[in-house]
Amino acid sequence: MTPVADRFETARAVADAVLYEGYVLYPYRASSRKNQARFQWGVLTPRAFSEADGSERWAMRTECLIAPGPSPAVSVRVRCLHSQRRRIERIRQGGFEAVDQLEVDGTLYVEWDEAIEKIVDVSPLPLLPGGPFAWVKTFSFDGGSEFEELRAGDGTAVGRFVRHREPVTGLVRIAISRPDPESSCVKVAVTVENTTVWNRRGVHRDEVMPLSLISVHAMLAVDDGRFVSLLDPPDRAARAARACQSDGAYPVLIGDEDRVVLSSPIILYDHPEVAPQSPGDLYDSLEIDEILALRVMTLTDGEKSEARGTDPRAAAIIDRCDDMSAETLGRLHGQMTPVRSPTGLPGDLEGPEEFGGFETLGGPDVPWWDPEVDASFDPWTESVWIAGVEVTKGTPVRLAPSHRADAQDIFLSGLAATVAGVFTDVDGDQHVAVTVDDDPATEELEWQGRYLFFHVDEVEPLVDQGQDR
Repeated sequence: MTPVADRFETARAVADAVLYEGYVLYPYRASSRKNQARFQWGVLTPRAFSEADGSERWAMRTECLIAPGPSPAVSVRVRCLHSQRRRIERIRQGGFEAVDQLEVDGTLYVEWDEAIEKIVDVSPLPLLPGGPFAWVKTFSFDGGSEFEELRAGDGTAVGRFVRHREPVTGLVRIAISRPDPESSCVKVAVTVENTTVWNRRGVHRDEVMPLSLISVHAMLAVDDGRFVSLLDPPDRAARAARACQSDGAYPVLIGDEDRVVLSSPIILYDHPEVAPQSPGDLYDSLEIDEILALRVMTLTDGEKSEARGTDPRAAAIIDRCDDMSAETLGRLHGQMTPVRSPTGLPGDLEGPEEFGGFETLGGPDVPWWDPEVDASFDPWTESVWIAGVEVTKGTPVRLAPSHRADAQDIFLSGLAATVAGVFTDVDGDQHVAVTVDDDPATEELEWQGRYLFFHVDEVEPLVDQGQDR
Protein backbone atom coordinates (compact mmCIF):
# COMPACT_ATOMS: atom_id res chain seq x y z
CA MET A 1 0.00 0.00 0.00
CA THR A 2 1.36 3.42 -0.96
CA PRO A 3 2.00 5.60 2.14
CA VAL A 4 -0.43 8.48 2.53
CA ALA A 5 2.42 10.98 2.70
CA ASP A 6 3.65 9.81 -0.72
CA ARG A 7 0.19 10.16 -2.22
CA PHE A 8 -0.04 13.73 -0.96
CA GLU A 9 3.27 14.26 -2.70
CA THR A 10 1.58 13.52 -6.04
CA ALA A 11 -0.47 16.67 -5.48
CA ARG A 12 2.41 18.77 -4.23
CA ALA A 13 3.42 20.49 -7.49
CA VAL A 14 -0.11 21.65 -8.28
CA ALA A 15 -0.82 22.44 -4.62
CA ASP A 16 2.30 24.62 -4.44
CA ALA A 17 1.15 26.50 -7.54
CA VAL A 18 -2.17 27.13 -5.77
CA LEU A 19 -0.45 28.07 -2.50
CA TYR A 20 1.70 30.80 -4.07
CA GLU A 21 -0.56 31.95 -6.91
CA GLY A 22 -0.51 35.76 -6.85
CA TYR A 23 2.06 35.87 -4.03
CA VAL A 24 4.19 38.33 -6.02
CA LEU A 25 3.33 39.51 -9.52
CA TYR A 26 5.36 40.87 -12.41
CA PRO A 27 7.35 43.15 -12.29
CA TYR A 28 8.02 41.47 -8.91
CA ARG A 29 8.68 44.72 -7.05
CA ALA A 30 6.96 45.73 -3.82
CA SER A 31 6.50 49.27 -5.19
CA SER A 32 4.46 48.04 -8.17
CA ARG A 33 0.73 48.78 -7.89
CA LYS A 34 0.03 45.16 -8.87
CA ASN A 35 1.69 44.10 -5.61
CA GLN A 36 -0.19 46.50 -3.38
CA ALA A 37 -3.26 44.23 -3.07
CA ARG A 38 -1.82 40.96 -1.81
CA PHE A 39 -3.11 37.44 -1.24
CA GLN A 40 -6.24 37.34 -3.41
CA TRP A 41 -6.95 33.59 -3.29
CA GLY A 42 -8.32 31.40 -0.52
CA VAL A 43 -8.22 33.99 2.26
CA LEU A 44 -10.06 33.21 5.52
CA THR A 45 -10.23 36.24 7.80
CA PRO A 46 -11.47 36.30 11.41
CA ARG A 47 -15.22 35.76 11.46
CA ALA A 48 -16.03 39.15 13.00
CA PHE A 49 -14.16 40.97 10.23
CA SER A 50 -15.70 38.81 7.52
CA GLU A 51 -19.25 39.45 8.73
CA ALA A 52 -18.65 43.19 9.17
CA ASP A 53 -16.72 43.82 5.96
CA GLY A 54 -18.08 41.14 3.62
CA SER A 55 -15.01 41.09 1.35
CA GLU A 56 -13.67 37.70 2.46
CA ARG A 57 -14.87 34.38 3.87
CA TRP A 58 -14.11 33.16 7.38
CA ALA A 59 -14.73 29.49 6.53
CA MET A 60 -14.17 27.19 3.56
CA ARG A 61 -16.05 23.94 2.98
CA THR A 62 -15.17 21.02 0.75
CA GLU A 63 -17.52 18.12 0.10
CA CYS A 64 -16.28 15.14 -1.89
CA LEU A 65 -17.42 11.61 -2.62
CA ILE A 66 -15.67 8.30 -1.96
CA ALA A 67 -16.51 4.87 -3.35
CA PRO A 68 -15.33 2.81 -0.35
CA GLY A 69 -13.79 -0.62 -0.11
CA PRO A 70 -14.22 -3.01 2.83
CA SER A 71 -12.06 -0.99 5.29
CA PRO A 72 -11.83 2.61 4.03
CA ALA A 73 -10.09 5.48 5.82
CA VAL A 74 -9.48 9.09 4.86
CA SER A 75 -6.59 11.40 5.72
CA VAL A 76 -6.82 15.19 5.46
CA ARG A 77 -4.11 17.80 5.04
CA VAL A 78 -4.85 21.53 5.15
CA ARG A 79 -2.18 23.92 3.86
CA CYS A 80 -2.06 27.70 4.01
CA LEU A 81 0.22 30.69 4.45
CA HIS A 82 0.73 32.72 7.64
CA SER A 83 1.66 36.32 6.88
CA GLN A 84 4.51 38.08 8.64
CA ARG A 85 5.47 41.72 8.16
CA ARG A 86 9.10 42.46 7.41
CA ARG A 87 10.37 45.91 8.27
CA ILE A 88 13.78 47.43 7.50
CA GLU A 89 16.06 49.15 10.01
CA ARG A 90 19.49 50.62 9.36
CA ILE A 91 22.29 51.10 11.85
CA ARG A 92 22.54 54.70 12.95
CA GLN A 93 24.66 56.12 15.80
CA GLY A 94 24.97 52.82 17.61
CA GLY A 95 21.29 51.99 17.32
CA PHE A 96 18.69 51.20 14.70
CA GLU A 97 16.42 53.48 12.68
CA ALA A 98 13.35 52.36 10.74
CA VAL A 99 13.59 53.10 7.00
CA ASP A 100 11.43 52.30 3.97
CA GLN A 101 14.35 50.81 2.03
CA LEU A 102 18.02 49.98 2.38
CA GLU A 103 20.48 49.26 -0.42
CA VAL A 104 23.14 46.67 0.34
CA ASP A 105 25.71 45.69 -2.28
CA GLY A 106 23.40 46.61 -5.17
CA THR A 107 20.26 44.97 -3.76
CA LEU A 108 17.48 47.32 -2.64
CA TYR A 109 15.69 45.80 0.35
CA VAL A 110 12.18 47.09 1.03
CA GLU A 111 9.29 46.51 3.42
CA TRP A 112 7.25 43.44 2.50
CA ASP A 113 4.68 41.03 3.85
CA GLU A 114 6.29 37.61 3.69
CA ALA A 115 4.50 34.31 4.22
CA ILE A 116 5.30 31.11 6.08
CA GLU A 117 3.96 27.77 4.88
CA LYS A 118 1.75 25.99 7.40
CA ILE A 119 0.40 22.42 7.41
CA VAL A 120 -2.37 20.93 9.53
CA ASP A 121 -2.60 17.13 9.29
CA VAL A 122 -5.51 14.98 10.40
CA SER A 123 -4.65 11.32 11.00
CA PRO A 124 -6.50 8.64 9.02
CA LEU A 125 -10.15 8.44 10.02
CA PRO A 126 -12.23 5.29 9.49
CA LEU A 127 -15.22 5.47 7.16
CA LEU A 128 -16.92 2.35 8.47
CA PRO A 129 -20.68 2.59 9.15
CA GLY A 130 -20.13 2.11 12.89
CA GLY A 131 -17.39 4.73 13.13
CA PRO A 132 -17.64 8.31 14.45
CA PHE A 133 -19.78 10.74 12.51
CA ALA A 134 -17.72 13.90 12.95
CA TRP A 135 -14.29 15.08 14.13
CA VAL A 136 -12.88 18.48 15.08
CA LYS A 137 -9.19 19.42 15.17
CA THR A 138 -8.09 22.81 16.48
CA PHE A 139 -4.79 24.42 15.54
CA SER A 140 -2.85 27.60 16.23
CA PHE A 141 0.04 29.47 14.64
CA ASP A 142 2.28 31.27 17.11
CA GLY A 143 2.97 34.98 16.91
CA GLY A 144 6.27 36.67 17.72
CA SER A 145 9.09 38.86 16.48
CA GLU A 146 12.45 37.97 14.97
CA PHE A 147 15.53 39.93 13.94
CA GLU A 148 17.98 39.17 11.12
CA GLU A 149 21.18 41.11 10.56
CA LEU A 150 21.94 42.62 7.19
CA ARG A 151 25.62 42.68 6.34
CA ALA A 152 27.54 43.99 3.38
CA GLY A 153 29.84 41.76 1.36
CA ASP A 154 32.83 42.75 3.52
CA GLY A 155 31.01 41.63 6.67
CA THR A 156 30.05 45.08 7.91
CA ALA A 157 26.68 45.20 9.68
CA VAL A 158 24.50 47.80 7.93
CA GLY A 159 21.01 47.07 9.24
CA ARG A 160 18.49 44.37 10.05
CA PHE A 161 15.15 42.86 9.14
CA VAL A 162 12.46 43.02 11.81
CA ARG A 163 9.79 40.36 11.28
CA HIS A 164 6.55 40.25 13.25
CA ARG A 165 3.74 37.67 13.23
CA GLU A 166 0.35 37.77 14.89
CA PRO A 167 -1.07 34.59 16.49
CA VAL A 168 -3.77 32.90 14.42
CA THR A 169 -6.14 30.13 15.48
CA GLY A 170 -8.44 27.88 13.49
CA LEU A 171 -10.10 24.52 13.31
CA VAL A 172 -10.82 21.72 10.86
CA ARG A 173 -14.21 19.98 10.96
CA ILE A 174 -14.67 16.65 9.22
CA ALA A 175 -18.08 15.06 8.82
CA ILE A 176 -18.95 11.71 7.25
CA SER A 177 -22.37 10.88 5.78
CA ARG A 178 -24.15 8.84 3.09
CA PRO A 179 -25.95 11.30 0.80
CA ASP A 180 -27.82 8.66 -1.20
CA PRO A 181 -29.29 5.58 0.55
CA GLU A 182 -29.28 3.73 -2.77
CA SER A 183 -25.55 4.31 -3.27
CA SER A 184 -22.61 2.93 -1.31
CA CYS A 185 -20.72 6.21 -1.76
CA VAL A 186 -19.62 8.13 1.32
CA LYS A 187 -19.58 11.92 1.48
CA VAL A 188 -16.68 13.54 3.32
CA ALA A 189 -17.12 17.20 4.29
CA VAL A 190 -14.05 19.19 5.38
CA THR A 191 -14.60 22.67 6.81
CA VAL A 192 -11.73 25.02 7.67
CA GLU A 193 -12.54 27.98 9.94
CA ASN A 194 -10.56 30.98 11.13
CA THR A 195 -11.39 31.28 14.84
CA THR A 196 -9.00 34.17 15.59
CA VAL A 197 -10.55 36.79 17.89
CA TRP A 198 -11.11 40.14 16.20
CA ASN A 199 -12.79 43.13 17.83
CA ARG A 200 -11.69 46.13 15.79
CA ARG A 201 -13.90 48.04 13.37
CA GLY A 202 -13.36 50.21 10.31
CA VAL A 203 -9.96 48.86 9.27
CA HIS A 204 -8.65 48.13 5.79
CA ARG A 205 -8.40 44.56 4.52
CA ASP A 206 -4.60 44.77 4.56
CA GLU A 207 -4.65 45.26 8.32
CA VAL A 208 -6.38 41.94 8.91
CA MET A 209 -4.14 39.84 6.66
CA PRO A 210 -1.69 39.06 9.52
CA LEU A 211 -4.64 37.44 11.35
CA SER A 212 -5.86 35.48 8.35
CA LEU A 213 -5.37 32.02 6.89
CA ILE A 214 -4.09 32.65 3.36
CA SER A 215 -4.22 30.51 0.21
CA VAL A 216 -6.09 27.83 2.11
CA HIS A 217 -6.56 24.53 0.35
CA ALA A 218 -7.19 20.96 1.44
CA MET A 219 -5.86 17.62 0.26
CA LEU A 220 -7.61 14.33 1.00
CA ALA A 221 -6.24 10.81 0.54
CA VAL A 222 -8.24 7.61 0.86
CA ASP A 223 -7.11 4.11 1.77
CA ASP A 224 -9.14 1.20 0.44
CA GLY A 225 -11.37 3.30 -1.76
CA ARG A 226 -11.44 5.79 -4.60
CA PHE A 227 -12.69 9.33 -4.96
CA VAL A 228 -15.55 9.94 -7.37
CA SER A 229 -15.22 12.80 -9.86
CA LEU A 230 -17.75 15.52 -9.14
CA LEU A 231 -17.13 17.01 -12.58
CA ASP A 232 -17.92 13.76 -14.38
CA PRO A 233 -19.50 11.27 -11.96
CA PRO A 234 -20.57 7.82 -13.16
CA ASP A 235 -24.32 7.34 -13.52
CA ARG A 236 -24.54 5.20 -10.38
CA ALA A 237 -23.08 8.05 -8.29
CA ALA A 238 -24.69 11.02 -10.06
CA ARG A 239 -27.34 11.68 -7.40
CA ALA A 240 -24.83 11.40 -4.57
CA ALA A 241 -22.46 13.75 -6.44
CA ARG A 242 -25.21 16.36 -6.79
CA ALA A 243 -25.59 16.31 -3.00
CA CYS A 244 -22.00 17.55 -2.59
CA GLN A 245 -21.92 21.33 -2.13
CA SER A 246 -18.55 23.01 -1.61
CA ASP A 247 -18.06 26.66 -0.66
CA GLY A 248 -14.87 28.62 -1.30
CA ALA A 249 -13.00 25.70 -2.85
CA TYR A 250 -13.71 22.81 -5.18
CA PRO A 251 -12.25 19.28 -5.11
CA VAL A 252 -10.64 17.72 -8.19
CA LEU A 253 -8.94 14.37 -8.69
CA ILE A 254 -5.14 14.21 -8.58
CA GLY A 255 -3.00 11.36 -9.94
CA ASP A 256 -3.89 8.25 -11.90
CA GLU A 257 -5.40 6.16 -9.10
CA ASP A 258 -8.12 8.64 -8.01
CA ARG A 259 -7.06 8.24 -4.39
CA VAL A 260 -6.08 11.86 -3.82
CA VAL A 261 -8.19 15.00 -4.08
CA LEU A 262 -7.04 18.62 -4.10
CA SER A 263 -9.66 21.16 -3.05
CA SER A 264 -8.55 24.52 -4.40
CA PRO A 265 -9.92 28.08 -4.22
CA ILE A 266 -8.86 28.34 -7.87
CA ILE A 267 -11.02 26.58 -10.47
CA LEU A 268 -9.28 23.46 -11.79
CA TYR A 269 -10.23 20.41 -13.81
CA ASP A 270 -9.66 16.81 -12.74
CA HIS A 271 -6.04 15.62 -12.96
CA PRO A 272 -4.35 19.03 -13.31
CA GLU A 273 -0.61 19.05 -13.90
CA VAL A 274 2.17 21.61 -14.05
CA ALA A 275 3.40 21.90 -17.63
CA PRO A 276 6.70 20.01 -17.99
CA GLN A 277 8.13 22.85 -20.10
CA SER A 278 7.90 25.30 -17.16
CA PRO A 279 11.37 25.83 -15.64
CA GLY A 280 10.02 27.21 -12.36
CA ASP A 281 7.37 29.20 -10.54
CA LEU A 282 6.30 32.63 -11.78
CA TYR A 283 3.35 33.00 -9.33
CA ASP A 284 1.08 34.33 -12.05
CA SER A 285 -0.47 31.38 -13.87
CA LEU A 286 -2.94 33.69 -15.60
CA GLU A 287 -0.01 34.84 -17.73
CA ILE A 288 2.10 32.91 -20.24
CA ASP A 289 5.51 31.74 -19.00
CA GLU A 290 7.29 32.78 -22.18
CA ILE A 291 5.88 36.30 -22.11
CA LEU A 292 6.70 36.77 -18.43
CA ALA A 293 10.23 35.48 -18.89
CA LEU A 294 10.82 37.86 -21.80
CA ARG A 295 9.36 40.77 -19.81
CA VAL A 296 11.62 40.01 -16.86
CA MET A 297 14.61 40.16 -19.21
CA THR A 298 13.61 43.72 -20.17
CA LEU A 299 13.68 45.04 -16.59
CA THR A 300 16.36 47.60 -15.81
CA ASP A 301 19.16 46.84 -13.36
CA GLY A 302 17.45 49.11 -10.82
CA GLU A 303 14.13 47.30 -11.19
CA LYS A 304 15.83 43.93 -10.82
CA SER A 305 17.64 45.20 -7.74
CA GLU A 306 14.34 46.07 -6.05
CA ALA A 307 12.75 42.78 -7.14
CA ARG A 308 15.63 40.83 -5.60
CA GLY A 309 15.23 42.81 -2.38
CA THR A 310 11.47 42.37 -2.30
CA ASP A 311 11.38 38.63 -1.64
CA PRO A 312 13.66 35.60 -2.11
CA ARG A 313 11.08 34.05 -4.43
CA ALA A 314 11.12 37.16 -6.62
CA ALA A 315 14.93 37.10 -6.58
CA ALA A 316 14.87 33.49 -7.78
CA ILE A 317 12.65 34.47 -10.73
CA ILE A 318 15.01 37.29 -11.75
CA ASP A 319 18.08 35.07 -11.52
CA ARG A 320 16.41 32.20 -13.39
CA CYS A 321 15.27 34.43 -16.26
CA ASP A 322 18.69 36.12 -16.47
CA ASP A 323 20.36 32.71 -16.77
CA MET A 324 17.72 31.12 -19.03
CA SER A 325 19.18 29.36 -22.03
CA ALA A 326 17.86 29.70 -25.57
CA GLU A 327 16.84 26.03 -25.44
CA THR A 328 14.74 26.55 -22.29
CA LEU A 329 13.11 29.65 -23.72
CA GLY A 330 12.41 27.77 -26.94
CA ARG A 331 10.52 25.08 -25.03
CA LEU A 332 8.28 27.79 -23.57
CA HIS A 333 7.39 28.99 -27.06
CA GLY A 334 5.26 25.92 -27.74
CA GLN A 335 5.38 22.48 -29.24
CA MET A 336 3.73 20.53 -32.02
CA THR A 337 1.93 17.28 -31.22
CA PRO A 338 0.22 15.04 -33.80
CA VAL A 339 -3.56 15.40 -33.97
CA ARG A 340 -5.44 12.18 -34.54
CA SER A 341 -7.95 11.95 -37.35
CA PRO A 342 -11.17 9.89 -37.00
CA THR A 343 -9.33 6.93 -38.54
CA GLY A 344 -6.46 7.32 -36.10
CA LEU A 345 -2.79 8.08 -36.67
CA PRO A 346 0.19 6.21 -35.24
CA GLY A 347 1.37 7.67 -31.94
CA ASP A 348 5.08 7.45 -32.82
CA LEU A 349 5.14 9.87 -35.76
CA GLU A 350 8.28 11.98 -35.66
CA GLY A 351 7.53 14.74 -38.14
CA PRO A 352 4.84 16.36 -40.33
CA GLU A 353 6.27 14.73 -43.44
CA GLU A 354 5.05 11.35 -42.18
CA PHE A 355 1.40 12.39 -42.17
CA GLY A 356 1.15 12.16 -45.96
CA GLY A 357 0.77 8.38 -46.05
CA PHE A 358 -2.28 8.21 -43.77
CA GLU A 359 -5.91 9.04 -44.26
CA THR A 360 -6.89 12.35 -42.65
CA LEU A 361 -9.95 14.57 -42.69
CA GLY A 362 -9.08 15.75 -46.18
CA GLY A 363 -8.64 12.26 -47.59
CA PRO A 364 -5.64 9.98 -48.10
CA ASP A 365 -3.61 12.61 -49.97
CA VAL A 366 -4.63 15.78 -48.13
CA PRO A 367 -3.29 16.46 -44.59
CA TRP A 368 -5.58 18.07 -42.03
CA TRP A 369 -3.72 21.40 -42.08
CA ASP A 370 -4.25 21.93 -45.83
CA PRO A 371 -6.77 24.73 -46.69
CA GLU A 372 -8.52 22.24 -48.97
CA VAL A 373 -9.77 20.46 -45.85
CA ASP A 374 -11.60 23.58 -44.66
CA ALA A 375 -13.10 24.00 -48.09
CA SER A 376 -14.65 20.53 -47.88
CA PHE A 377 -16.79 21.56 -44.89
CA ASP A 378 -19.44 24.28 -44.98
CA PRO A 379 -20.64 25.04 -41.42
CA TRP A 380 -23.54 27.10 -42.79
CA THR A 381 -25.07 24.07 -44.52
CA GLU A 382 -23.74 21.22 -42.38
CA SER A 383 -26.13 19.50 -39.98
CA VAL A 384 -26.00 17.12 -37.05
CA TRP A 385 -28.68 14.83 -35.60
CA ILE A 386 -29.51 15.51 -31.93
CA ALA A 387 -32.27 13.61 -30.11
CA GLY A 388 -33.80 12.60 -33.42
CA VAL A 389 -33.84 16.14 -34.80
CA GLU A 390 -31.66 17.38 -37.65
CA VAL A 391 -29.97 20.51 -36.32
CA THR A 392 -28.59 23.02 -38.80
CA LYS A 393 -28.33 26.78 -39.27
CA GLY A 394 -31.47 28.47 -37.94
CA THR A 395 -32.58 25.59 -35.66
CA PRO A 396 -33.87 26.83 -32.28
CA VAL A 397 -32.21 25.12 -29.32
CA ARG A 398 -31.95 25.36 -25.56
CA LEU A 399 -28.47 25.44 -24.00
CA ALA A 400 -27.51 22.72 -21.51
CA PRO A 401 -23.76 23.09 -20.71
CA SER A 402 -22.18 19.91 -19.31
CA HIS A 403 -19.31 19.25 -16.92
CA ARG A 404 -16.86 20.31 -19.65
CA ALA A 405 -18.21 23.87 -19.65
CA ASP A 406 -16.42 26.74 -18.03
CA ALA A 407 -18.06 29.14 -15.58
CA GLN A 408 -19.18 31.55 -18.32
CA ASP A 409 -21.01 28.81 -20.22
CA ILE A 410 -22.76 27.62 -17.07
CA PHE A 411 -24.38 31.05 -16.73
CA LEU A 412 -26.10 30.37 -20.06
CA SER A 413 -27.72 27.12 -18.92
CA GLY A 414 -31.40 26.96 -19.90
CA LEU A 415 -31.32 29.93 -22.28
CA ALA A 416 -32.86 29.75 -25.73
CA ALA A 417 -30.51 30.16 -28.68
CA THR A 418 -30.39 29.84 -32.46
CA VAL A 419 -27.90 27.70 -34.33
CA ALA A 420 -25.57 29.73 -36.54
CA GLY A 421 -23.66 26.77 -37.97
CA VAL A 422 -22.31 23.28 -37.39
CA PHE A 423 -18.51 23.09 -37.36
CA THR A 424 -16.22 20.06 -37.68
CA ASP A 425 -12.78 20.12 -36.04
CA VAL A 426 -9.61 18.31 -37.17
CA ASP A 427 -10.54 15.28 -35.07
CA GLY A 428 -13.84 14.95 -36.90
CA ASP A 429 -15.90 16.07 -33.88
CA GLN A 430 -18.85 18.37 -34.53
CA HIS A 431 -19.62 21.52 -32.57
CA VAL A 432 -22.71 23.71 -32.65
CA ALA A 433 -22.21 27.47 -32.98
CA VAL A 434 -25.09 29.51 -31.56
CA THR A 435 -26.26 32.99 -30.79
CA VAL A 436 -28.27 33.65 -27.62
CA ASP A 437 -31.75 34.87 -28.51
CA ASP A 438 -32.10 37.54 -25.83
CA ASP A 439 -28.55 38.86 -26.10
CA PRO A 440 -28.72 42.51 -27.31
CA ALA A 441 -25.21 42.12 -28.75
CA THR A 442 -26.17 39.25 -31.07
CA GLU A 443 -26.34 41.34 -34.24
CA GLU A 444 -22.96 42.91 -33.58
CA LEU A 445 -21.37 39.54 -32.73
CA GLU A 446 -22.78 37.95 -35.91
CA TRP A 447 -21.36 40.81 -37.95
CA GLN A 448 -17.96 40.06 -36.42
CA GLY A 449 -18.40 36.32 -36.96
CA ARG A 450 -18.24 35.57 -33.25
CA TYR A 451 -20.35 32.74 -31.84
CA LEU A 452 -20.68 30.57 -28.76
CA PHE A 453 -19.67 26.95 -29.37
CA PHE A 454 -21.10 23.90 -27.64
CA HIS A 455 -20.68 20.14 -27.93
CA VAL A 456 -23.62 18.41 -29.61
CA ASP A 457 -24.75 16.94 -26.29
CA GLU A 458 -24.92 20.42 -24.75
CA VAL A 459 -27.85 21.70 -26.85
CA GLU A 460 -31.47 20.52 -26.83
CA PRO A 461 -33.50 21.06 -30.03
CA LEU A 462 -36.74 22.99 -29.65
CA VAL A 463 -38.74 21.06 -32.23
CA ASP A 464 -41.93 23.10 -31.92
CA GLN A 465 -40.98 26.64 -32.85
CA GLY A 466 -44.16 27.90 -31.27
CA GLN A 467 -43.42 26.54 -27.79
CA ASP A 468 -42.39 28.76 -24.93
CA ARG A 469 -38.74 29.65 -25.39
